Amino acid sequence: MPPARKRPRAYDPARTRAAVLAQFGNVRSAVRGLTPEQLALPTRLGEWSVRELVAHVGMALTAVDRLLGEPEPVRQDGRLLYWPFAIAADADAIAGTARRLAAEHPDLDAHLAEVERRFIERLDTHSGSRLLPTSAGALPLADYVVTRTVELVVHTDDLNAAVPGLDIPYDRQALAAATRLLADALAVKAPGGSTEVRIPPYAVVQCVEGPRHTRGTPPNVVETEPLTWIRLATGRLTWKDALDAAKVSASGERADLGALLPLLS
Repeated sequence: MPPARKRPRAYDPARTRAAVLAQFGNVRSAVRGLTPEQLALPTRLGEWSVRELVAHVGMALTAVDRLLGEPEPVRQDGRLLYWPFAIAADADAIAGTARRLAAEHPDLDAHLAEVERRFIERLDTHSGSRLLPTSAGALPLADYVVTRTVELVVHTDDLNAAVPGLDIPYDRQALAAATRLLADALAVKAPGGSTEVRIPPYAVVQCVEGPRHTRGTPPNVVETEPLTWIRLATGRLTWKDALDAAKVSASGERADLGALLPLLS
C-alpha cells in the first residue's frame, strides 16, 4: 500500500476512550431488554444471530485485553490507516469466537458489564504508547483504541438493521472518529488529488490519481453522509445501490469509487 502523503490525523486519547465507552454503553442499554425471540433474529452478517452479534460487540473491547496479554513488540511497524485493510484475515476466527461467547454467556448484559470493567482497568494501567501486535502490525494502544470506534459504530448499525425499532443512538465522537479513519484509509488506498470526498460534518479527503485540484470547485466530487459512507467502506452497501438510492452524489469522470470499495473486505 503506498504511503500517505499527508501527516496522519491525530486523535485525542481521552476523547477516543470516552467515545468508545459511550458507544459501548449505548449498545448495552439497548440490548439489555431484548427478548429471546429478538436475540434469535438473523442479521446481515451471514449466519450470525443477534445474540452472536451482541457477543461480538463485546469482542471489540476484549481485543484490547487479549493483545495486551501478548509480548510487546520491540518496535512499531504498523500504521493506523492500514488497519482497515488487514482485518479480513481474522474473519473466520472472529466468527467462531463470537458463537462460542454467545453460547457461554446466557446473560449477555452481565458479560458486557465485565467486558467494560476489564477494558477500563486495562486502559487505566497501560500507557497509550504501549505497542500491541495487531493484524496491521505493531500499533500503539492509543491508535488501536481508535479502531474500536469503527467496530462499535459498524455493529451498532448492524444491530439496528437486524432488530426493528431498536434504534441504538450513535455517539457523535465515535461516529466522527470512525468516519475519519475510513475516509483517510481511502486516501491511502487511492492516493492522489483529483477527487474530493466529502462526508460532512466530519471529513473531507483528496484521493485518486489525476490532475490535482488547487482552488475553486473541484472537478470531481463525491459527497455522502457518515453512516452511508461507513456502510460503503465496510461493504454493507454497494456503490451502485447508493447511487441508485441517491444516498451519494458523484460528479466528474474520476468520481466513481465503485472499484475502490469496500475498504474492509
